[in-house]
Amino acid sequence: MKKKNVSKAIMRVGLPAMLGQLTTLIYNIADTFFVSLTKEPAMIAAVTLCTPILLIIMSIASIFGMGGNSAIARLLGENDNKRVSRTLNFCMYAMAIAGIVILLAGVIFMQPIAKLSGADGENMAYTCDYLKYIFLGAPFIIISNGAVHLFRSIGFIKESTIGLALGNSINIVFDFIFIVLWGWGTAGAALATSFGFFCSTVYYLICMIRAENMGNQLIKLSPRQFAPNKGMVFGVVSIGIPGALITVLLSVSNIVLNNFIGIYGSDAVAAYGIAYKIDMVPIMLSVGLSQGVAPLVGYYFGAGQRERMSRIMRTATLYGILLGAVFLAAFWLLGTQLAGIFLHDEPLIEEAGHFIAVLGLSAPMLGIINMVTSYFQALGAALKSLVITVMRNAVLFIPAVILLNSLWKLNGVIAAQPIVETVLALVCLLIYAKDCAVNKAALVHQS
Repeated sequence: MKKKNVSKAIMRVGLPAMLGQLTTLIYNIADTFFVSLTKEPAMIAAVTLCTPILLIIMSIASIFGMGGNSAIARLLGENDNKRVSRTLNFCMYAMAIAGIVILLAGVIFMQPIAKLSGADGENMAYTCDYLKYIFLGAPFIIISNGAVHLFRSIGFIKESTIGLALGNSINIVFDFIFIVLWGWGTAGAALATSFGFFCSTVYYLICMIRAENMGNQLIKLSPRQFAPNKGMVFGVVSIGIPGALITVLLSVSNIVLNNFIGIYGSDAVAAYGIAYKIDMVPIMLSVGLSQGVAPLVGYYFGAGQRERMSRIMRTATLYGILLGAVFLAAFWLLGTQLAGIFLHDEPLIEEAGHFIAVLGLSAPMLGIINMVTSYFQALGAALKSLVITVMRNAVLFIPAVILLNSLWKLNGVIAAQPIVETVLALVCLLIYAKDCAVNKAALVHQS
């Protein structure tokens, strides 16, 4: 975190986080690819419908993972190692408890959840098969995803990436075994996912136990160290909830979107599902860059180095925009070919290729939106982060889907994302510029 060169500092923390997100994305795409080999659109549709539910489970990890990441980074900037270790301990045990609660609730309410996600008679059985094993793996899904953020905050960047890569690699291997060799379909895809997260959870725990035994003062896993106080819980949760709401509201908006696309049949859901998975490449890389840079922003904020913090933000945002522009060009040129990797019916390939090109229009905007959101999370400005999240997924997106569906049917529904992201990117720039002006005025006043 103390590297003097801004670009090198961003690459050091951003590239491992992007690599971690990329490995997560690869296993997501692998799930869809292996399920697509069944040549059953209803199965592909089921995986698409379950994706928002899986993301909601992961969002629980964001409460304690991203919230803990922000709190710990600022505490490290203040050299308060004792509070760092207590915060880390609290976050790990809170994630374990939350995972057990989600497991029980998911198993009990599985059928209503499947219906809410948009499942119908054509794909209900496949949807429930997938959800069953995802809920059984919920504790490991939550701990694994949260540990990634916590490890980055204490400087375990290499270990966080290895854990992600390990779990995702195991997931892909067992996708092939369960789906292709054993023919378990969507159940096999979900079981492979949960098993991968179980393995990465074991790895993270081993890393923490080993570090504690070697005398690392930041890691104390004993239950006796679990002593949360009001200030600690509020400091983590007040930042983590807006971070989690990003995923929850994204999932809710996707559920709404899937229900509208479902009006046009399972083939349309399957085509969109493929397009969405491919569009996740720039989304996840942008998220990885912003999440990787967030501890750096929080550290310099805690250390009072505002000018360096601003340079980090400007440079990282520019990198995010350029990355998105590359994917925009690739999706317009190769959208149909990319869809053909997963689909085997020519009309579906053409439809998915068109969807990919349209969704790609929002890619450059992600560099702005995700960096500004992570900036406010890193600074502990929970309300501003929450405003951006609510605007994107509730205030703008859902009304846009409803309006554009009435105007242009299915094409309008798909176009909602790039239209909303463009508007939101402009809003984020305005909010960030105003915050910078306020901070600059405060510094001038203090001096």
